Amino acid sequence: MRIKLNIGLFGFGVVGSGLYNVLNQSKLLDASISAIVVKDPTKKRDAPSSLIHFDKDIILKDSNTNVVVELINDSEAAYEIVKSALASGKHVVTANKKLIAEHFEELITLSRANNVSLLYEAAVGGSIPIIRNLEEYYNNDTLSSVQGIVNGTTNYILTQSNQGVSYEVALKKAQELGFAEAEPTLDVDGFDSKYKLVLLIKHAFGVLSQPDEVYNYGIRHLKPQDVNYALEKGYRIKLFSRAEKLEDGIAGFVAPHFVGPEHSAYRVNDEFNAVIVEALFSDKQLFIGKGAGSYPTASAVLSDISALQFDYRYEYRKSDAEQSGKLISDYYLKVYVGSENEENVKNFPFTEVDEAFKSKGYNYQTGYVKFSDLQRINLNKSADLSLIVLPEPLFSEKSEQGVLLKNKLNFAEIN
Repeated sequence: MRIKLNIGLFGFGVVGSGLYNVLNQSKLLDASISAIVVKDPTKKRDAPSSLIHFDKDIILKDSNTNVVVELINDSEAAYEIVKSALASGKHVVTANKKLIAEHFEELITLSRANNVSLLYEAAVGGSIPIIRNLEEYYNNDTLSSVQGIVNGTTNYILTQSNQGVSYEVALKKAQELGFAEAEPTLDVDGFDSKYKLVLLIKHAFGVLSQPDEVYNYGIRHLKPQDVNYALEKGYRIKLFSRAEKLEDGIAGFVAPHFVGPEHSAYRVNDEFNAVIVEALFSDKQLFIGKGAGSYPTASAVLSDISALQFDYRYEYRKSDAEQSGKLISDYYLKVYVGSENEENVKNFPFTEVDEAFKSKGYNYQTGYVKFSDLQRINLNKSADLSLIVLPEPLFSEKSEQGVLLKNKLNFAEIN
């Protein structure tokens, strides 16, 4: 049975104005915006002045408003709005990944206690319908991994870099086109991708993690020599949010990866996002779409609003399963590490090195590193060191590969 949706909208920026326009064009929804709360009274807006307000209580204390859509930039202010809305028995739709990632358990508990929905499809991947697919379609399948390009800013910069444009020039282009903020740290250091990964891990594997538990390293310190290495090997560089089921639990991190032409994301360029889901029965599936922008993001918000007509909510069934697991760090990955300073490369905590290059201008090594050792290094603060994950699979200490590597290390220490 459909219910009439009376929407209170917070924010009328790029996404908020896009939602207003697409909602007015939709003929299938019994929904309307009754009030829009904004911050700046001097800004002109393409909406009737009778809808525009500046006091949040106009929406939060209105008994006729049964849906709050939160689309503002301030995650702390958004937290107060969303918390109040849920507590007052209003459904909430938000696109704020930082808000959800930092207050996940509290907000889920609050929505359940008040028998309302908290939906956030637009918080990951823009127009890509990945959250609901992980929640519903893959509910009875055995997921093995989720990895994705979930930040359009960094993918645009890396697309330019893969074509020989320097990081600085590519970033400036992204800012001029509106893909990057004037202060781009959240994007280029992988924080935005990390918040999104927290959401993906929850819906894919049922594991609730805190943002500070998930390692993130971005693209700020990649050098032209690293791009040249990629070109020589036939790779492209992509920033992945990656989660994978191993023997002991879930490996989850954000880092640049080398990908070859056979990889599903190899040709995903510019501001596009892509998520690759691998499962026991359905094998690999690729979701691709625009990761940012007014209408792509608004379309995901509209989808959540449409679902509320039928009282839809996330059930988090995987979270209640005994096998949901936990985040782990005792596993190995193969990486490339480069620096102008030879000592930086030599001192990197490789467990095994299989390729090394040394020159006056640049040095690199490739080999395996234990993730728990990598976690101790704040690479985002290491301007003279770059790291990129190579295509080889991850493996845990308990796997056959892990045991062999551990035995080799023990033998080397004895001798």
